[in-house]
Amino acid sequence: MRWLLFTHKDSEITCSNDIGRLRTHGLEQRYLSPTTGLCRQLKVQAITPSGKFEVSIKDNTSETCKLAIWLLTHSPFKGWIIFKWIGKSLWFALKLLWPIVWFLVELYFNSGNSGEDEDTSYNTGYYRPYLRQFQGQLWAARSRTEHSLRLKEEPGTNTRTHTCYPRVLMIRGSNRNEWVQCVDRNTIIHTKYIAISYRTTDIYTQGPHEKKEKAQFTDEVRAAVLGQQFNAYWLNLECLGETESEQNLDAYCMSDVYRRAETTLIMLGRADSGENECWMSWGGQVWTFPEALLSSRLCYKFRDWKEVKALSLFQLANLAYTNSEDEQAIVNAYGNGKDPLERLERLALLKQAIWRRAMASFPTLSGPPLQPKSDVVLGGGYKPHKAERVYALMGFFDHRIQPNHDEDELQALARLSMANDNDRITERMVSMFPSNSTPGASRRWYADNDIYHANLWDILPEIQVAGVTGNGALVLDGCRAAAIRWKNFPDVAFANTYSLTRTVVGSIPYFSWPFIVIGVGIIPDTSRAGGIVFIVFGFIRLLLSPALLLYGKSGRIVTAQPWLIGVKGVIDREMVEGHLYGGTIAHFPKIVHLPTVYLTPSSSPFSTLEQLARRKGSDKQYEDAKEQEKNGPGHMYTLIDTYSSTMYYFCAE
Repeated sequence: MRWLLFTHKDSEITCSNDIGRLRTHGLEQRYLSPTTGLCRQLKVQAITPSGKFEVSIKDNTSETCKLAIWLLTHSPFKGWIIFKWIGKSLWFALKLLWPIVWFLVELYFNSGNSGEDEDTSYNTGYYRPYLRQFQGQLWAARSRTEHSLRLKEEPGTNTRTHTCYPRVLMIRGSNRNEWVQCVDRNTIIHTKYIAISYRTTDIYTQGPHEKKEKAQFTDEVRAAVLGQQFNAYWLNLECLGETESEQNLDAYCMSDVYRRAETTLIMLGRADSGENECWMSWGGQVWTFPEALLSSRLCYKFRDWKEVKALSLFQLANLAYTNSEDEQAIVNAYGNGKDPLERLERLALLKQAIWRRAMASFPTLSGPPLQPKSDVVLGGGYKPHKAERVYALMGFFDHRIQPNHDEDELQALARLSMANDNDRITERMVSMFPSNSTPGASRRWYADNDIYHANLWDILPEIQVAGVTGNGALVLDGCRAAAIRWKNFPDVAFANTYSLTRTVVGSIPYFSWPFIVIGVGIIPDTSRAGGIVFIVFGFIRLLLSPALLLYGKSGRIVTAQPWLIGVKGVIDREMVEGHLYGGTIAHFPKIVHLPTVYLTPSSSPFSTLEQLARRKGSDKQYEDAKEQEKNGPGHMYTLIDTYSSTMYYFCAE
C-alpha cells in the first residue's frame, strides 16, 4: 500500500500524523503542532475576532501579577466596584497561598527522593522537543535523476556547452550568383562569416507583403556582406530551424554564433525616420544586447545607406543606451577587457538589462514574468520560447540549459542557476525581500529588487536549491523555520537584572499567609497578644502585597525565551508588554516602568528609525500601521519577537 502524506477531495483533506494515522478534515487553515505532531485547526487571536477561526487576545502570564495590576489601578471607592474589588482581593490572597501549599506538597512527596536527579527543565527558556520529524527520503540535490526539471534534454541528444560554430550558415555558391544553406560541419568550421543583428519591426511587418519585405532585406544583407569581403553570413531568417528540436538547439547555441563570427553587422531601420529612434528601437530588443556584447567586432548600416561603418562598444553605449546606467556599466566592463565589475554583479546587471527588453510578439514585463501566450509564430516558422530572456542571458554563463518551449522564465531561471552553482543567483533571490507582491505562492521566490535596496552580491545564502517543480516552486535544502504562535500569548520565561532590594521586597507578599497561620496557631497556646501581632502584620502584608509583588518583578529584562507571537490587527507596545510579561505601572509611586518591547528599526515596510544615539524604532510606526489598517488593502498583523524584544507590523492578504 502506498502511503500519501496529503490527499485532496472536493471538500476535504486527508493528512497523517507522526505514527501514520490518517485523519480527514475540511479545507480550513490548519497546522502541524511542533510538540505533538498532530494536525490542528489554526486559531488566530485578533483584536476584533470575526468568524469561528479567530479568537480574542489572551495570554498565559501570571494571574497573580494581573490581579495585582487591577487592584492598584482601580479604586474601591467608586460606586459599586467595591464588591468586585473585594472579590478580586480575596482571589489575589488565595493566589498568594497557593505557592506555599504547592511547596509543602512537593516537600512531602519528594522527601524520600533527595538522592535522585531532579528535573530542573521547567521555565529554563528552552522549547519542548519537536516531535514532528521528516518522513520519506531526502532529495539528491541537483541530481540529474531527480524529478526536478533539472534537465530537459531530448533522448539521444548530447550537446556540448560551447560548440564554437553555428549549426547552419548561408554560403555563397561556386557559381557566385547564388547563396546556399550549408549544414556541413567541416565546411562551417573553416568558413569566416558575418552575423547579422536587427530588429524585426525594422525589416518587415506581418501581412500580405511580408514575404516580399523579407526577400528585399535578404538582398540588402547579402550586398553588405559582399561589400565587407565575406562569402558567408548568419541570419536568423534563413538559419533558424523549422522543427522544435532544431529551434531549441539554435537558441542553445545562439551565443556561440556571435562569439565565432568575425564581425557582427547591425542592420538598422531607415535613417530618414530618425537615427536616434532607429538605435533606441534596436537596443530595446532581448537578443540585440547580448549579440553586441558577445561579438568580437561590430559594424552598422542603415537600410537607406550604402556605407557600412565600424563601431566600438563605447560608441554603441552612447548611441543605443544613452539613458541606461546598467547597460553603460556592462559595456564599460566588456569594452575595457579587464572587467572591473565582479562576476556576480555583472551577471545581475545583465539580467536586469535583458529583462527590461521586449521579446518579439511578447509584451515587456516588469517584475516576475507572467505566462505569455505560446501560440505566436514569427516569420520563417520560428516559434519564440516563453523563456526567451533566460536563453538570451545564459550565453554569459559557464554552463547552459537546454531550451524548451513548455517552460516559463521562472523555471528556466531556476534551472540556469542550478547549472551554475557558483553564482547561486536563485538562492540569493529567495533571500531578498520583494518590494511588490508576486501573484501565485510558488512564484514568490522571484525578486528583481529588494525593499531595502540590497543587491544580489550583498547576500551570502545558507540555503541551496535542490530542485524546481513543474509549477515553478523551488525545493530548498538547508532552510531554517520558526513557528509563529497565533492562538495566544504563551508564558514566556525571562530573566531581569538582579537587585537584592527587589528580591527581598518581592518575597514579602508570600510570607503574609505564614504570619497569619502562625498568629492563629499561637493565640490559644502561647500568647494572645503575640498572635494578634502576627495576624495584624500578615494582613498588612496582604494589603501591601500588590505593590510589593509588582516592584519585585520590575526591572529591565535582559533575556527571554525565544518566541514568535502573531496577532491579527495593530496593537501598541504597552498592550504587548502587558500580555507578555505581566506589565508594570508607570504612574504608580516607586514602580519605574522600563520598556520590555521595542518597535523594530528595520525588517518591516512600516519600520522607521529614530534619529538617536541608540538604534531603535520610532513609535510613529503604530500610527502608520493604524492608518494602513483603516484605509489600505489587505489585513494588518503584529508580530512579536521575544528573543530580540522587538515587534513588527506587516500587511498580508
